[in-house]
Amino acid sequence: MQPFSFRTTPHLLSEPGASRRLADLCRERGARRILIVTDPGIARLGMLDDLLPGFTQARLSVAIFSEVSADPSQACVLAAVDHARHIGADLIVGFGGGSSMDVAKLVALLAHPQCRQHLDELYGIDRAQGSRLPLIQVPTTAGTGSEVTPIAVITTGETTKMGVISPLLLPDLALLDADRTLGLPAAITAATGIDAMVHAIEAYTSKLKRNPMSALLAREALHLLAANLDQAVHNGGNLQARQAMLLGACLAGQAFANAPVAAVHALAYPLGGHFHVPHGLANALVLPHVAAFNRPQAFADYASLAPALLGARLQPGDVHGQCQQFIDELAELAPRCGLPSRLRDVGVPQHRLPQLAADAMQQQRLLVNNPREVTEADALALYQAAY
Repeated sequence: MQPFSFRTTPHLLSEPGASRRLADLCRERGARRILIVTDPGIARLGMLDDLLPGFTQARLSVAIFSEVSADPSQACVLAAVDHARHIGADLIVGFGGGSSMDVAKLVALLAHPQCRQHLDELYGIDRAQGSRLPLIQVPTTAGTGSEVTPIAVITTGETTKMGVISPLLLPDLALLDADRTLGLPAAITAATGIDAMVHAIEAYTSKLKRNPMSALLAREALHLLAANLDQAVHNGGNLQARQAMLLGACLAGQAFANAPVAAVHALAYPLGGHFHVPHGLANALVLPHVAAFNRPQAFADYASLAPALLGARLQPGDVHGQCQQFIDELAELAPRCGLPSRLRDVGVPQHRLPQLAADAMQQQRLLVNNPREVTEADALALYQAAY
């Protein structure tokens, strides 16, 4: 066994309806002025409305920053930080998808009264210093796992993103409440669910930092996600399935936070940057092709994961046969959930594939984790296979 380090969010609360106790959970942490960071859709749909009276009853001051967009920009982060400073926030709540939670992490860091760093100084690994404000994350999609990852990804240019990676970004509490995911459209449920499955699979096969804890969590995450995805997508009111999806996404987040993701994500990022393909869908589009590419090095791992993915549908066979069943099942996920399955279906022109391949090669921090080396020619072939 190789030496390893494992870090995660210290407190998980997984319970339908638990977010109604959000004000009390803030008060228990000594907070008096809370900023909730979220997106316009959540504010418009009134998803916070039933939570706000609790803050009044608890005699806490609460404000809402609801301007987080998908793929949030540096300007968005800085505006949220200004809002937190203006109200003297002493606790930050991230409420929403990965974008809202990523912004909340950086607000908790940059709005701390003793913070002397600027956002531009934080990009990279372990460049954040000092302390942050207390931080609670409430995911409203079962996908990113951002509630348990030390990573915040920010759009820094027209098509470029950069990440802040630091244990300081791990929140104090991840609150998993499936009530907050009810009403989520089937397409978003599917894409975010497959995103979480990719987190589990890539953590399990991560080349450099895979460890017994990440492998254990990844396998259980994939089991929960695969067993409940169809119900969550096609019977969206199934609260039990949605709670299982939230927990699966969280466990997958814990896994990949410590055993990082690889080529699927490296190829997905340029699709989002150039064509605004939602991240989960971008992962789903390239997933089966990357898995087939990785097969020579990862067949034993894929066979090991096959029972978690297929359950009772797994047919007897040797390791290579079960690996093939695993890859075939990955190819069926998107169409079974009603998602597009080809790049051409989401508006990607074929002549842009070489540019996508070149951009994917810039994601070396991810590609080094892939079980098989990926060249630019390989990346182009993968995009062509997905086209």
